[in-house]
Amino acid sequence: MSDKNTCPVDHSASGSQPAPHGSGCPVDHTKKPSFLQSLTGANEAKCPVDTNSVNPLNMMPDLAQTMHEGQQTALSTERESSTIPRADQPSDTHKWEYPSPQQFYNALARKNMPAPEEYVDVMVDIHNFLNEGAWNEVLKWESRHECKMPRLIRLQGRPRDLSPLARIYDWRFGVRPFDRHDWFVDRCGKQVRYVIDYYEGEPTNDMPVFNLVVRPAIDDFSSLTDRAKQMWQDAKQKYFPDAKK
Repeated sequence: MSDKNTCPVDHSASGSQPAPHGSGCPVDHTKKPSFLQSLTGANEAKCPVDTNSVNPLNMMPDLAQTMHEGQQTALSTERESSTIPRADQPSDTHKWEYPSPQQFYNALARKNMPAPEEYVDVMVDIHNFLNEGAWNEVLKWESRHECKMPRLIRLQGRPRDLSPLARIYDWRFGVRPFDRHDWFVDRCGKQVRYVIDYYEGEPTNDMPVFNLVVRPAIDDFSSLTDRAKQMWQDAKQKYFPDAKK
């Protein structure tokens, strides 16, 4: 990807990377984000939002909207609505909300993850963009089933726990994800767990690149079957691209 306006999220591998959402990439490419270390640095690299402590009413952490001690720049307190339906509501019109830039900054400060204030808006955009892409990948898996309105129950950050697939990648290629989420999806009454591994790619024109590997956890026979079918489809596409589907 050599174009300077290339989106920092790598969409090249079908089924594992998030699809672009909305009208285009959310990252302002005129900025040189030296803040990448804040997201994927070696010291406790993970999503700054604590997904293990959530408010059951809005399915998001209770993060302060007030300026942090020592903060120099006022940040927006507006929260953007996602496209991800909440499972605690009867219709898909109720969506999860993302943290505001001020909440995101407070979460970073609370975990001693330094972030230049001028880049927080961009970091929030990347955070939201990756989550939208992850949900799009979940929907692709869910399209195999009859449920027309899967919804997100909750999510759990597990940055220190390597998934079995991540262990294989580490063994074969020597790369580890910088974060991991487990998403719990309501499939019309059935709870299905998805595992999402977040990898840092090679920066392009000083812009960060991220790769997501999204798949259902093999918690039951149905998920095992979905994974096997997808592996077969990927193999056919790779080795027999001209074969009929």
